[in-house]
Amino acid sequence: MAGSQKTHEDKKTINVIINDQHLQVPYGISILEASTEAGVRIPTLCHLDLHDIKMVNQTASCRVCMVELVDSKNNRNKLVPACVTTITDGMIIRTDTLRSITARRTSVELLLSNHPNECFTCPKNTDCELQALAAELGIRKIRWEGERMNYPKDISSDALVKDSNKCIYCRRCETMCNEVQTCGILSGISRGFNAFVGPAFNIPMVESSCTYCGQCVQVCPTAALTEVNHSDKVWEALNDPDKHVIVQTAPAIRVALGELFGMDPGTIVTGKMVTALKRLGFDAVFDTDFGADLTIMEEASELIYRIQNNGTLPILTSCCPAWVKFIEHQFPELLKIPSTCKSPHIMFGTIAKTYYAKKNGIDPDNIVVVSIMPCIAKKAEAKRPELTKDEHNNVDIVVTTRELGAIIKEAGIKFEDLPESEYDRPLGETTGASVIFGTTGGVIEAAIRTAHEWITGKELENVEFNQLRGSDGLRKATVQIGDKELKIGIASGLGNARALLEEIREEKDKYDAIEIMACPGGCIAGGGQPYHHGNYEIVKKRQDAIYEEDRNKKLRKSHENPEILKLYKEYIGEPYGETAHKLLHTHYEERERI
Repeated sequence: MAGSQKTHEDKKTINVIINDQHLQVPYGISILEASTEAGVRIPTLCHLDLHDIKMVNQTASCRVCMVELVDSKNNRNKLVPACVTTITDGMIIRTDTLRSITARRTSVELLLSNHPNECFTCPKNTDCELQALAAELGIRKIRWEGERMNYPKDISSDALVKDSNKCIYCRRCETMCNEVQTCGILSGISRGFNAFVGPAFNIPMVESSCTYCGQCVQVCPTAALTEVNHSDKVWEALNDPDKHVIVQTAPAIRVALGELFGMDPGTIVTGKMVTALKRLGFDAVFDTDFGADLTIMEEASELIYRIQNNGTLPILTSCCPAWVKFIEHQFPELLKIPSTCKSPHIMFGTIAKTYYAKKNGIDPDNIVVVSIMPCIAKKAEAKRPELTKDEHNNVDIVVTTRELGAIIKEAGIKFEDLPESEYDRPLGETTGASVIFGTTGGVIEAAIRTAHEWITGKELENVEFNQLRGSDGLRKATVQIGDKELKIGIASGLGNARALLEEIREEKDKYDAIEIMACPGGCIAGGGQPYHHGNYEIVKKRQDAIYEEDRNKKLRKSHENPEILKLYKEYIGEPYGETAHKLLHTHYEERERI
């Protein structure tokens, strides 16, 4: 059943024979789990078990994990799907018989018979699980040719592309959308040969309540769901002599980009990334961390203002566009609670087309701001009309970590051999507080570092708030600031966000501040990051690297950033003041829930 989670209340073991191996396994587990514990690989496709975020997709729809149960008494062996068949005492299992192998091959061949034959041009080429499985099973031809699904590609949104012709009905995306993220957008449509997954009545994605968190993209085994690709727009801008093209890189990119070039997960590639971007021809290379430090100046000021003036509490961080769209659709009655701060990359774009443009004598019309983001929702965010300045987009182009990797490869740059470079100035100085924006708990910790010193007037010696850290999707903590105890809520994953918001709406608990990130684990596991294929150990290594980068910074509090202070002195004035509100703050709107 999609979304189910096994529990082993009975801890006893039972006997089983798998490929002539006599084993003792825990009671109640599946054949697939028992085989994995025994070191026997059974191919899977629709099955996906993400223990860290309590997601198990067990639709058994692909029939790729078929194994043979031996019935020696009646001489009537039968084929069963390993992912949903529970082990019983004395069970005899063969995973390597001709019958089971043929069944798997047949299942994949049938999927391929109704799948577009366009691997060379597919955005998932070399990263497609169906493609990899066909290679593993030695499938070299499609035995059945005939009618194929022929649905129009949904390119209605600015973030996500849905190609139903590549849907294999594994329903992973449905489980992620409904069980983990609780958005309820995706479900099975039609029956039999024409079945696929999409929004109700197959309405265009842009008309649905989709938040564009991209977690469906992360778990889709094929290219049925992908991000809108803006790589061509980057190349066009870089080759336009009349454009001054600047690029900014989000905190989570530096701990994941290396994976696309064979480096270990969590490898910090900040300097190499900067060098690569300069070689691509960008006129200036900046860090979104600068925008994150700027965000903290405003968000910490807003928090203090609300506390000291009996304002609306809790304050909810507003850096994540997917979570913002979630509250607009799902909890419109709470829209006065989120911080009014724009997200860091939008703030940076605003400053680039005002302060930076004026300082360098450049017409804002000739500036192209490119954001490298771990998130596909940022693509849609950049197009929101309320996030413009004088009818200019604050950010013109958004590309994901995956798109950047492809651009670097296309340019023939040998990334792993690059020397390290520094970000450009001005707008290049950053702090450790801004780096930790990339992981769950990081935004609120960064805000507390600044708010603590501003409220108490005393230097904060230990800047690491371990009570705010972790990988659990829902966390609660308290932070003592002077004589006031702040109650903090932290949620990563929209299902956990829903739980917190329901507590607020129903007044079951009280908080002073809440951080929400749409993606389980935060931006390090964003929908635009290198595919982790369900291995959340990769995400944890990225998180460790984020904190390592923070510890290696000379400055670790946003309000100590000298370039931020200079920006306020020369251009913005006071944090949370009139100019700051005009440039750096926004509003939200109620959206229909479909």
